[in-house]
Amino acid sequence: MKSEIGSRKSENARTLSARSFAIFYLLSSISCALLTGCRRDMFLQPSEKPLEHSDFFRDNEMASRALPAHTVARGELDEDEAFYTGKIGTNLIAQFPMPITREVLLRGQERFNIYCAPCHSRTGEGNGIIPQRGYPAPPSYHIDRLRTAPIGHFFDVITRGYGVMYSYANRVAPEDRWAIAAYIRALQLSHNAKPSDVPDEDRAQLEAAK
Repeated sequence: MKSEIGSRKSENARTLSARSFAIFYLLSSISCALLTGCRRDMFLQPSEKPLEHSDFFRDNEMASRALPAHTVARGELDEDEAFYTGKIGTNLIAQFPMPITREVLLRGQERFNIYCAPCHSRTGEGNGIIPQRGYPAPPSYHIDRLRTAPIGHFFDVITRGYGVMYSYANRVAPEDRWAIAAYIRALQLSHNAKPSDVPDEDRAQLEAAK
């Protein structure tokens, strides 16, 4: 009896093993058939390196193409002339085109210390680490010409550059340019501030901090 049971178990094991092998073989065959049908056209499609010569276009010039005239990227219509240029027509604007809050000033301080302070210094006096090493020094923000300049002037200079200063249009977003301009105005006001300009409730704290 025991011998018969053992024989049946052995036969069942062999049957199960044969079925497993058959299923594995079938799946492997299907996989191979599918793989041979795959094409790599999308992976191996023709491509060009930027700025190299290409005969794909009729003019046989570079593979990199200039944007068609008058095209505008999605989300970059920039209809607000004052906000995106700092001007109305050819005139620099004298008022901020956006509300100036504490958060805007703090953002302006952060961006100013990153992009502007190396030349202009953190106080705006134009004696940053770059001029100290021989680069032409920018004017101080605290001279009369810049203290009375319209706020659009600072946005325009950041956008387009001025003198040896290059444009930051591709480095600093428009809203951050206005934040920097607002912080520059705050530096100018604080540089020439008098104790009488401080509200009474805050003046006591300043006196105590001396």
